[in-house]
This record gives sequence, structure tokens and C-alpha cells, in this order.
Amino acid sequence: MEFLCTKISKTYASTNGRVTALQDLDLQADSHEFLCVVGPSGCGKTTLLKLIGGIQTPSSGSIRFEHPAPVQAPRCAMVFQDHGLFPWMTILGNAAYGLEAQGIPAAVRRRKAVRWLKKLGLDRFSRSYPHELSGGMRQRAALGRAFLADSPILLMDEPFSALDAQTRLLMQTELLHCWAEKRQTVVYVTHDIDEAIMLGDRVLVMSRRPGRILDQHAVPLSRPRVLQAAAHPDAVALKWKIWQTIRSEVDPSK
Repeated sequence: MEFLCTKISKTYASTNGRVTALQDLDLQADSHEFLCVVGPSGCGKTTLLKLIGGIQTPSSGSIRFEHPAPVQAPRCAMVFQDHGLFPWMTILGNAAYGLEAQGIPAAVRRRKAVRWLKKLGLDRFSRSYPHELSGGMRQRAALGRAFLADSPILLMDEPFSALDAQTRLLMQTELLHCWAEKRQTVVYVTHDIDEAIMLGDRVLVMSRRPGRILDQHAVPLSRPRVLQAAAHPDAVALKWKIWQTIRSEVDPSK
């Protein structure tokens, strides 16, 4: 699903006065596009996701979607830094929760959830509880729940940042495999430039707070992606270009 953010700003009230997180930010996402967003800490990346997802409303500006919200499925599904699984539910119950909230019959949601858990290598753990699984396995379950929701837009807020390097690479591969089947529009926030290049069709670079889009880059790598793609000369050159933009924003002498 395509959507367009036009001149959106977001201001919060705080103990130190009013804080402007985003200011006059413009963003367009095309249908089926995997869009990655990088930028300095505190630049409003998470706020941007919350505005697109309808969790918060802009102080000014507008967000326009190409089509009306789906009849059953929510327009946006979100995956957080913390997996967000319910500790009292089994992995199967967590995976199927979004379908249950949509009123999908129990037999149907169980069948769909089992299929996705098997795809993600979690079928043997369907009766386990989140605390019994590793961090990577919990994030796999969170991914399954998000894709099962059948939302046309998937919003991801640094979902792999707490994982070790090896598990993160495996999860990136899993995510690309899942997305290749569903082809939702994805907005993926990360601090990791390598990750943004590995996953994205485009990389947007945000300014320091108040956040706005400084630059955007098409990723010059074909799909399907492989880990070796990060060493491609074009990917290395793009990483350096993005880092130079971010560095100019975080350098205290600027």
C-alpha cells in the first residue's frame, strides 16, 4: 500500500517545555517497497512509525494512504525492539493473536499460525511460552504474528537491535524470505547502515531533532539478497555516503 506524509510535525509537552520531535517531514512509500530509515539517536524515527501506524497523530501536516483501511485486517502491523509477546500465551497463541482480534475462526487461525511457525522453524515450540525461548526465537514469533495479520503495511522499530551479531544476520535473512512471500510495504527503522542496505529498496536519512528527511538513496543491489552483497563495491560506497551525512548531524562541532 502506498502512502504519503506531507509536512508532518510532532511536538510533545515535557517537563523541560515543548519538544519538537519532527518538523515538516515529507515521505512517500510506494506499494510493496521495503523502505529503511536511519539517522541520529533521538531524531524522531520511532515517532514517525507511531504516526504512520496511527498510534499518535501529527501536530500538523497529513498522512494520506492510497486505499481505505482493510475491512478486517488492520492497515499497519508493528514489530518493536522488544518482541512484545504476551508472557501468559503460548507461542502459537501469540502468533495467532492478531487473527483472533480480527474475529477469524479458531480452526482457521490455528492452521495459519502453525504454517507460519513451521516456516520460521518454531513448530516444535508452538506450546512453549516466551520465557522458554531465546531472544532470536521470540523475535521470530513476533515476525510471524506481524505477517499473519495480513496488514498491507509493516512497521518495524529496530526489531533485531538486541540480538547478537550472528542471530541478527539470520533474522535479516528470515525477514527477507517472509517479505518475499507477502510483499507488504515495509518501513524499517535501524541505526545499522549495513542492515539498511542489506534489507531496503531505498534508505532514507533523517536529520538530528527536529527530524526531517535529509537524503534518500536507492540501494543498488538486486534481489534476492545474500549476505555477501554487503561487500559489493556499490554497497560499500553507499554506506560511506550515508555515514558522511549522519556524521555531519551527530558531530558536536557542526
